[in-house]
Amino acid sequence: MTELTVGALLRDWRRRRRLSQMDLALAVNVSTRHLSFVETGRSRPSAELVLALADGLDIPLRERNTLLLAAGYAPRYPVRPLEDTAMDPARDAVQRMLDAHDPYPGIVVDRAWNIVLANAAAGAITAGLPEELLGPPANVYRLSLHPEGLAKRTLNFGEWAAHLLQQLRRSVVLTGDPGLAALEAEVRAYPGVEEAVASVPASPLDRAPLLLPFRLDLGNGTELSLFTTLTTFGTPRDVTLDELAVELFYPADDASARLLGGRGSSASALN
Repeated sequence: MTELTVGALLRDWRRRRRLSQMDLALAVNVSTRHLSFVETGRSRPSAELVLALADGLDIPLRERNTLLLAAGYAPRYPVRPLEDTAMDPARDAVQRMLDAHDPYPGIVVDRAWNIVLANAAAGAITAGLPEELLGPPANVYRLSLHPEGLAKRTLNFGEWAAHLLQQLRRSVVLTGDPGLAALEAEVRAYPGVEEAVASVPASPLDRAPLLLPFRLDLGNGTELSLFTTLTTFGTPRDVTLDELAVELFYPADDASARLLGGRGSSASALN
């Protein structure tokens, strides 16, 4: 895609978002004629117009840099590793979130859902899994859907797999990332995944649970039931921060709350 013109890239993003030229033109306050000229290459957009169109199309920061390069401008958004000293405030903030969340599991993932930070309770959940699944980097979708991963311990695997695949599909559509598309194809091909998803009956809306739990078999008749929340940075100006998300797990029932209740008890209960 980086070899395409900025107009072709913008047209591709507009169609992905299922917007007409008029819809997008009205959203960013430009004429449809000018937008058409940009898309066909008859007009070279300014850097400000490229960013305005990207904002109207809700394009991630990494792809905004690609658009700027295609239009002949320098990228606007830096890409710093999480270990960079400039990232200390953000890294410290997410680490504090993980530490404060103990004894409940918590992880930090990048755009491909590779785990970049985790607390001890999260590590306890994946204890005993094959080394090739634990990475580095460990990937949430591979850990969850591979038959030698958490799939064999997940009591509601069909429901949970359907949720994960839907989440991954949204990420592919949002970013257009070929790496994420390849990951989706990989995990969908794992033995039993598509069959498990297809076997899940549709629940009436009035009977559907408020939150979909992740039900994990700990052995000896012990079940851990969790629900998750996702937190992202609200105003990122760095590509790495834009792509980070903090996933925190909470007990979904009283028994799981008691199981994870004491500081440090999560690791001992899961191991």
